[in-house]
Order: sequence, then C-alpha cells, then structure tokens
Amino acid sequence: MITEEQLQQTRQTIREFFEKTGFDIEIEILTPDDRTIPVNISTDDPKVLIGQNGQTLADVQHLLKAMLSRRISEQFYIDLDINNYKKKKIAYIKENAREWANEVSLNREDKMLSPMPSYERRVIHMELANRSDVRTESAGQGIDRFIIIRPT
Repeated sequence: MITEEQLQQTRQTIREFFEKTGFDIEIEILTPDDRTIPVNISTDDPKVLIGQNGQTLADVQHLLKAMLSRRISEQFYIDLDINNYKKKKIAYIKENAREWANEVSLNREDKMLSPMPSYERRVIHMELANRSDVRTESAGQGIDRFIIIRPT
C-alpha cells in the first residue's frame, strides 16, 4: 500500500526532475491503484516529453521509477501520462481492437497486427477478452511481439 508520505516523495521527486530539465509542468497525482501511482503531467510543450510513439514518455517514466526506487523500498509502479496522451491512445487502441475483431468475426480470417509494446497488447487482449466470436494471442519475440486476432 502506498502511503501519503510516499506520494509526497513522488510529487517532490517529479517536481525536482522537471525543474532541472527546464520544463514548466503541473503535476496531478491520482489515487493509487494497489501499487501503481498514477501521475498526470500538464505542460505547454508535450511533444518533446512524449516523443515518437510515446517512447520518450516511456523513458521518462522508467527514469522516474528508478529515482523513486531509492526513496520507496516496497515494490510500486509509476503510470506517467502527459497531457492525457496515454488516455487518448488507449481509447484509440480499444476502438481499433473492436473494429479489427468485427472484421475477423465477419471474414472468419486471422488478423495479424503490427508489433507493439506490451502495454498496448495488454489493452487489446483485455478489450477483446469477453467476446465469444474472437480470441487473441501474442506471437513473436521482444520488440517484434505482436497480436493475432482469430475467429472462434
């Protein structure tokens, strides 16, 4: 369980990090979900912090987690979002997943998706988990891992 003191340490560490990098930000730490600390950052210059396909955002999240691990001894996760980029991307992925599943169900043919990060694959698996007309599976290795949507 994440304590209030750990949340304050998180806020302070994130504030110091972004002050040192010269970004003007607003920090919102949401209610922790089990061991995950959701952090929303608002800034006037999100493109630099998000990077291509969210890669810089993932790197900043990893760096902040490493910095906070020195202060928080128990296992925890940081879920960093900048100007709701992840929230919008997840909504987009879910919408595409439903469309792809409808296509697979209609055509009765497998659909192989492009390689994607694990969190994106997880979103698709979860979005389609309750459908009885299709099933999903991951294939491939490392950065080349992808999803196959199959008719049932």
